Amino acid sequence: MKRVRLPLIALAAAGALALSACASDGGDAPEETTAPDSEEMTFEEGTTMAALNEAGTITIGTKFDQPLFGLMGPSGVPEGFDVEIGKIIAGKLGIDEGSIEWVESVSANREPFIENGEVDIVIATYTINDTRKEVVSFAGPYYMAGQSILVLADNEDIMSEDDLVGQPVCSVTGSTPAEKLAEIGAEPVLTDTYSNCLEPLRNGQVVAVSTDNVILAGLAAQNEGEFKVVGEPFTEEPYGIGLALDDTDFRMWINDVLEESYADGSYQAAWDATAGTVLPFVDPPTPDRY
Repeated sequence: MKRVRLPLIALAAAGALALSACASDGGDAPEETTAPDSEEMTFEEGTTMAALNEAGTITIGTKFDQPLFGLMGPSGVPEGFDVEIGKIIAGKLGIDEGSIEWVESVSANREPFIENGEVDIVIATYTINDTRKEVVSFAGPYYMAGQSILVLADNEDIMSEDDLVGQPVCSVTGSTPAEKLAEIGAEPVLTDTYSNCLEPLRNGQVVAVSTDNVILAGLAAQNEGEFKVVGEPFTEEPYGIGLALDDTDFRMWINDVLEESYADGSYQAAWDATAGTVLPFVDPPTPDRY
């Protein structure tokens, strides 16, 4: 299918698209089902949902370097919990997963991509906060994370955020964890992706990496034996789905889709097949219908 780029109509969707089988060898893959045909779905004329349904495609920004949530797979398609949430939304729009265009969205370009219409939605471990809500809207939250600390496996000196004061700590430009590090008196060393923090940690340029606990757990799992997550989370990071500012109908519709996925089990199935291989399932937060 030829993919059509829609200008900044933040297109939305949610769920009946069964999670695709992208599990690694021996893993249990979610059962695949067929998304409804776009002709079978009806949306109010003039809405983002109607435009996306008619186009038969959606462009979703996500991370490509974060195990468990958004990691580029060998097939050339990203895998992870955020990716599965995107498939659920697309399915509710009548869009099959093969018609999703995935765009790598790092922390620094998420708002510009939404504002410029380069993506329809962003699902990328994207913390909702008031500053970001001045330029984009958020559906959700659909998951509550918290900032934590990754250190070398043999490090016994850093046990909490207090031990980061005055120390070089790697994080990512444009992220809320980077702001928090400066606030607590650490010395942020910034790069564009969290995976790029691992080599500086290995060679001693930084003493730790700090971001959301779920991201750090994925990095530790991917590099077994090298790193460990220490301390308790010291912030709350509500993950939301970014979309165009003031597209209230689309935002409310995505919130409906999220709540449906909680009730019908597709949300937990997405978790169990991805992040749930490392992290326990917790009940999702109630979307904020601001």
